[in-house]
Amino acid sequence: MTRTIADIMTTELVTFHPDQNINQAIYTLLEKRISGAPVVDDAGQLVGILSRKDCLRVAFSSRYHDGWDGQVRDHMVTGVKTLDASLDIVDAVQFFLDATYRRFPVMRDGELVGLVSRHDILVALSNNL
Repeated sequence: MTRTIADIMTTELVTFHPDQNINQAIYTLLEKRISGAPVVDDAGQLVGILSRKDCLRVAFSSRYHDGWDGQVRDHMVTGVKTLDASLDIVDAVQFFLDATYRRFPVMRDGELVGLVSRHDILVALSNNL
């Protein structure tokens, strides 16, 4: 039986809104101990992703400015590469090997349904050893 990323993805997602204050988002990432989260608009459509790396840029640039300002939209990455929920786990490995991303949003029929990380893939593969 072929396993897909839908079988291993995280479905209880922390998400951000583009208009959310960046300080709130940083606090959430730290509090939840997650490395990034999808950004969705009012209709629930994926519009970006915010990672700890993006937040690190905010913290670094604040040394030269007056504090950590702005909204998530000012710091998120747009044009996010996504994976389809039906993608075979083994095929998904190549996406992780070819990209620097640690996580991919997972879509089904144009809707955000989960998030899959390097960790999720590695655990799935190690369970088959």
